[in-house]
This record gives sequence, C-alpha cells and structure tokens, in this order.
Amino acid sequence: MSRPTNFGAGPSALPESVLHQAARGLLDFNNTGIGIAEISHRSKEFTAFLADTENLIRTQLDIPQTHSVLFTQGGGSAQFSAVVLNLLARHRLLHPDRTNAERAMDYVITGSWSKKAAEEARRLGGGTVNVAVDARAYSKDGRSFDGIPTHDTYTFSPDPALIYYCENETVDGVEFSNDATSAASFPFHLLPKDTLLPLVGDHSSSFMSRPIPHLAEHAVIYAGAQKNIGPAGLTILIVRKDCLVDVDAAAKLGAVPVPLTMAYKTLADSASVYNTPAVLPIYIAGLVLKRSQELGGVKYYEEVNKRKAAKLYAVIKEGEAKGVVRAKVKEGSGSLMNVVFDVLGDGAEAKFISGAEALGMKAIKGHRYGSVGGIRVSLYNAVTEEQTDALIAYMKEFLAQ
Repeated sequence: MSRPTNFGAGPSALPESVLHQAARGLLDFNNTGIGIAEISHRSKEFTAFLADTENLIRTQLDIPQTHSVLFTQGGGSAQFSAVVLNLLARHRLLHPDRTNAERAMDYVITGSWSKKAAEEARRLGGGTVNVAVDARAYSKDGRSFDGIPTHDTYTFSPDPALIYYCENETVDGVEFSNDATSAASFPFHLLPKDTLLPLVGDHSSSFMSRPIPHLAEHAVIYAGAQKNIGPAGLTILIVRKDCLVDVDAAAKLGAVPVPLTMAYKTLADSASVYNTPAVLPIYIAGLVLKRSQELGGVKYYEEVNKRKAAKLYAVIKEGEAKGVVRAKVKEGSGSLMNVVFDVLGDGAEAKFISGAEALGMKAIKGHRYGSVGGIRVSLYNAVTEEQTDALIAYMKEFLAQ
C-alpha cells in the first residue's frame, strides 16, 4: 500500500526507512530487549546513543568545540523565553550596573515566529526590545510578511544583550538567503564588532537542510526537531560556552530568575539528562541523522532542496502568467522549505486541495494564523524529489484545465 505524501509544515514527513527502524526499536533498542520508549535515559546504551547523535550533528554542521550541543524540550516557543532569560543573565553578569532600560534586545522581525519571539521578550521584561527591522514596513501592502528587507533598513544596538532572527519563517514562506551577495541574506557585516556576539538564530524549519552561515559567530542556535529530523517533542540547541552562565549569580544581581530546566548551564552540566529527555524523539532523530550522514549530510540536502524548490517556484511562475496562481513572497526571499502561494478564482483553492488529496498529497493548506491562508507546500528533507515532481505534474495539469 502506497503511503500518502506529507507536505505538512510540521510534524512533517520522516523517511520511511527510518520509521521501519524506529518501529523495531520500540520493541528492542540496540539489542537490549527493552523498547526505546521504556529504557532508562541514564542507561549506558541510551547515553551512548545520545553522544553519537550529538556527534552526528557536530560533524555535519562542522560545529566548533567552542559550542555545546544540548537536547531539551518545549519546542521553539519555549526558546522564545529561554533565550531571553539566559542572555539577559549573561548580560547582567557582564554589566551589573546597567539598568533594564539600558539592556537592549534586538529583534529582526521577518514573519509570524520572530514577531511572537519579540512579543515574548517584551512580556518577560528585564530589558528593552529594539526592533532592528520589521519586514512589514517594506511589504507590498505595508502589513504582510512577503520578503526579506534590504541591508540598508537594519538598525542594530551598539551593545545588545541579544540579537534575534528567525532564519526561515514557516508560516509566511520567507527565508534568509545563504548567498552572502544576495540582498535577502542576513546582514552579518552590520552587526556590532564584537568577537562574542550575542547572536541568536531560530533555525527550526531549515535545521540540517543546509549549512548554517557564520555558525561559530552565534551565541545560540536552536531548532525544533519536527521539521527535518524527527518527531515533535525534541529541541536541539547549539550554545556558545560563554553563554552557559550561572543564572543564580545573575539573579542575585537583579536578573530575572531562570527556571533550572531552562538554564543552558544546567543542560550542559548534566549532558542533557538533568531530567528525563524526550527519549523516543531523540532516538528517531538519531536514526534520521545517521541516514543523512550516509547520504552526504547537509551539502547533499542543500543541493536536493534547491532543485525541489526551483521546480516548484517555476510552476508557480507559470501559474502567475496564466492568472491562476499568485506567489505570496517576493522573488529572492522565498523559502526552500515552505513554499506559499494563492490559487485564484472562486472555489479554485478548495478544488486544488481536493484534487491533490485525491492523489495522496496531504497537508498543503496554508496556515490558519491571521489571514495567511492559501497554499503551503513544505519540502523538508524527507520529501523526495520524485514526490515533488508528482506535485508539479499535478499543478501543471491543474493549470492546463
């Protein structure tokens, strides 16, 4: 029986071979006779697997020893809070005499998720949110997230506690380009000249799909696993070691107290097993990462994902020329992972979705957030080029009709 193709934005598709491996592991993990969902997270078998999984991430992303790789829970939304609390604690230890008003938190707002992250920073307090740029101000209608702003629009603080951006906006289909010469690339050259930049990147939707530019310059990179590498319930952190600070010492100086399970130092000191981690998601992520390494790692996936996205954007252009389809993102700012567009005409969108579902193509309806709507096709690593080609063939047939 042929399985449907999951074009959903998350929880997303996983490689079928990995699902079969994971099914066996549910009954017997690494020949222990105990299933992975039952085994102790402190057993030598699981801790060895956890260390191997960390090494797979380190190797494929070329992570330097200046950074720790940590495994936690709560998804990207929990990191909206954890990033603020940990980096404000760091800033408090570095600058104990500054007032909260003097602790700037710079946010680059390019879509729904970076907007939510900035809102959480305001809610928590402890510093002042500076919007370094808001992409809506440069959109076609002044209120949509339809592109990455050009470099001349950014205003960064001279010594912020953190600089936050979301590399790929899952809802809005907007992504920073990996090409440093592109106007849609992240403006690393405009950041304060500091060897220990407090740069934070939400890479949830693109993690392990391509290399991360300027990785070593980041203070924190985080990613929810449920896009490219595993099921929901696991969050992976890459944290520079100077950000593993004593949050209790910072609290004595007036910083907002940090819950222990959200403190990066607690996670690092306990090798990510301070409390029971997301054992099953870690196991599946480890299997996915092993398969990824065998295929060629992030360089391999970058090439495949570029081809998949190029084909899809090309057929969207065809649809625009016919007046049937409308792209929602400016050319050059479109995501390789989440491609968004509208199908024009009364009832046309519903017809397009039902036709796709009849062919086993699932979860292509756009996000419910605000007025985004439309169609969203997610081309994560586990979505094959052949599955993408099948969707494009359907789209061409739809356009012809």
